[in-house]
Amino acid sequence: MKHTGRAKRWSRRIKVGLGAALMGGMLGLPLVHAQGLSWDNGLRGDAPDRYTVVQGDTLWNISGRFLRHPWQWPSVWQVNPQIENPHLIYPGDVVYLYDCNGRACLGLERGQGVVRLSPKVRTAPHREAIEPIPLDAVRHFLRDHRVIEDPESLDELAYVVAGDDGRLVSGRGDRLYARGRVEGGGRVGLYRVGERYVDSATGESLGLELESVGEARRLRQEDDIVVMEVTASRQEIRDDDIALPLEDRRLVTEFLPRAPDREIDGHLLAVPGGVRFIGPLQVVALDRGRRDGLETGHVLRVEQRGELVDDPRTGEPLRLPGEEAGLVMVFRPYEKMSYGLVMEASRPLSVGDRIHSPQRQPDTALR
Repeated sequence: MKHTGRAKRWSRRIKVGLGAALMGGMLGLPLVHAQGLSWDNGLRGDAPDRYTVVQGDTLWNISGRFLRHPWQWPSVWQVNPQIENPHLIYPGDVVYLYDCNGRACLGLERGQGVVRLSPKVRTAPHREAIEPIPLDAVRHFLRDHRVIEDPESLDELAYVVAGDDGRLVSGRGDRLYARGRVEGGGRVGLYRVGERYVDSATGESLGLELESVGEARRLRQEDDIVVMEVTASRQEIRDDDIALPLEDRRLVTEFLPRAPDREIDGHLLAVPGGVRFIGPLQVVALDRGRRDGLETGHVLRVEQRGELVDDPRTGEPLRLPGEEAGLVMVFRPYEKMSYGLVMEASRPLSVGDRIHSPQRQPDTALR
């Protein structure tokens, strides 16, 4: 068999894996049994025996060193129960490949947290776990955007009616007046109405995007007028901007890239910022959400929409088959829609392109 020669290279790894399993069993500790991938399928032909994690790595690019498809990481990750926080990987840790019952598995050797600086060595007192994906763009986006899941509630939200001393626009340090009630502990987000997300097939409203223009401190509420002081501004704050208590913008960072548990079939809904063509590490809106089974960390294939042509005999329009063009990972699911980050793009992506579960195959031409 093709994998036999390669498996022999990891004969020592078999002993290590079995040893860890036996030790865990003797200690009465639970083991995570990976389904694994065969040596012939799923594993990169140039996968290394061992890889030492360095600063700047992400779980996605480490997965890509071993696997053809990074979202398959959970199926080969063999957790050692003796390692503290085994799902977190740090610079200096070693990820290694070994054979477990004839299938490929990945294990972890915890590093010592030592940073070598010539001509001396110093111990790093604190290490940050690697990120699953490059999260800087995601954090910036979440700071500046939020979604109202029920656009009909927009008329019930507080809105700016005036600035101090008759100002038409306001900035940091200015006083603002808004009409409506603003609950919460004092920190207020100021937003401008953005894109209305609508399902192109059914016409159902999926959500309303709000773009952050600043933040304010709630001073007092008098009847239906709330008095605020602007503490930060990203754009000029104008009358009719929305005032809402700041939402929890913490991002779940301890997640694994993985395929959805159920079949997903949808489309790229929009690109915040109005960009026409989409490339890697750009944020996109998806027309599927939690109700469809999407969760943080789910990876979807993007299929570039096929060209629309005319049948030369009948003259009727014919949509050609799409082509696989990229991958997107969900980082903020809402009930009816989600935001995702484009991880790979072999072709320019655009609004309307199909998204689907990785195991799905492209459909044939549809009339």
